Parts: sequence; structure tokens; C-alpha cells
Amino acid sequence: MSILSVTFHCPKTHLEEWENYIDETLVLMTENLIDVDKYILSEVHSDYIDEGKNFNLLLLFDNDELRDDFVKSELENIAERIEAKFGQEVMIFNTFLNPKKSRF
Repeated sequence: MSILSVTFHCPKTHLEEWENYIDETLVLMTENLIDVDKYILSEVHSDYIDEGKNFNLLLLFDNDELRDDFVKSELENIAERIEAKFGQEVMIFNTFLNPKKSRF
């Protein structure tokens, strides 16, 4: 199993538009990803962030190769679409999670 965590940070000024984008577009894009076995899309609660809000897309792949291919192709496409709509307002952070032990 290989995991990718994608965090999106949206400032307060664009929250309503971003949440609509998540519901109408990002969920559909995620549902149509071929190499993603499972995913979790979450709103992130944090006591330390008050200038906006974070959202996280946790993607599970069968192996590292599928995850790497996704980052090089699909994630770049997703990022380009988000940048075309929101400019530099929505920031995207990738985190590669390499499980040492898991129990699902």
C-alpha cells in the first residue's frame, strides 16, 4: 500500500467558492481516478489556522509506482485546473506517507 496526502489551503475570502468546487468538481475528479483504490476527502480542523481553512485528500494506491505516476500526471492536471480557477489563492501541499505498519 502507498499513500499520498494532498492538503489544500484556502483563504477565508474564497471559502464558499472553494467548497462549491470541492462538491461539484474535485469529488467527481477523484471518483474517476483509475489507480486510486480508496480515498478520504476531509475538512481539516486546526486550532492554529484562522486565516483560512485546510482540506485534505488522502489517496491510497496499491504501490509506490502507481502513486508516483499519479503525482506526475493526474495531480499535475488537478493542480492546473485549480490554478486556472483560483490562481495562487488555493495552495496545494503533497505529503508522501510510507506506512511502517497499518491495520485497516
